[in-house]
Amino acid sequence: MAEHTDIINASGELRRACEGGSTPQVVAAVDRVEALLHPHTRDEETGLFAVLRRQEEFTDHIDSLCSEHTTLDAQLEAIRRAGADVDPVLVDTFLHDLRHHIDREDNGLFPAAAIALDAPDWAEVDEATPTPMGKARGQAPHPG
Repeated sequence: MAEHTDIINASGELRRACEGGSTPQVVAAVDRVEALLHPHTRDEETGLFAVLRRQEEFTDHIDSLCSEHTTLDAQLEAIRRAGADVDPVLVDTFLHDLRHHIDREDNGLFPAAAIALDAPDWAEVDEATPTPMGKARGQAPHPG
């Protein structure tokens, strides 16, 4: 969840760049968001999501979250291409979708995972995750 805070903070920088920055500033802000978002979503999909996906009650929700990852990537790419001429509606849509996505994970999937997974499952999540959650921040990996 701490990674989500970093992503939200970077998205604030993106908003400011899009509101009055030059194309290089917008591109740099997109790069910053992507540098945080892409490793995070990759880690989720190859670690936690892959383990949770084996439980049928999580499959549809995880599919939806993965689809949102793809949508967020496409929105960021559209912002990058538009540069300083970006439509503010696109930026607002991206920021809304990002916050909604994070809320679904922080207040839905992650608490459910803490209940549904046992110690061997968490060990598998750690093994499968390229960058164990929190490792880059010097934190303990997971609640399991």
